[in-house]
Amino acid sequence: MDADFADLVETVGRAVDLAGVAIIALGALAATARFGLDVRRRPRFHDAYRAYRQGLGRAILLGLEFLVAGDIIRTVAVAPTFASVGVLALIVVVRTFLSFSLEVELENRLPWHPRPGQSA
Repeated sequence: MDADFADLVETVGRAVDLAGVAIIALGALAATARFGLDVRRRPRFHDAYRAYRQGLGRAILLGLEFLVAGDIIRTVAVAPTFASVGVLALIVVVRTFLSFSLEVELENRLPWHPRPGQSA
């Protein structure tokens, strides 16, 4: 019974990882296609480029969330050891830092600062 549960958790974790990779890949393709259209429609290349970076960054952020969820599912759900939880913690810290950095880059502000036009 335990082997069946472990196999199920591993399969679910891999499926969530696959969803994360698919989100990043499809988001990158969609952002690139939109960029190609925007370059023709927007008078300034910089505006199209900024929209492209934002679309690509959002796809990466969402994909990273799924990849972290997959790691958590596989690491914690089946007989966690101190070493495996430590590795998971390191992975989550690195991915959280990446997510934070991308969010700052996309929003052009720190998360705790109000958006322009929004009261504090």
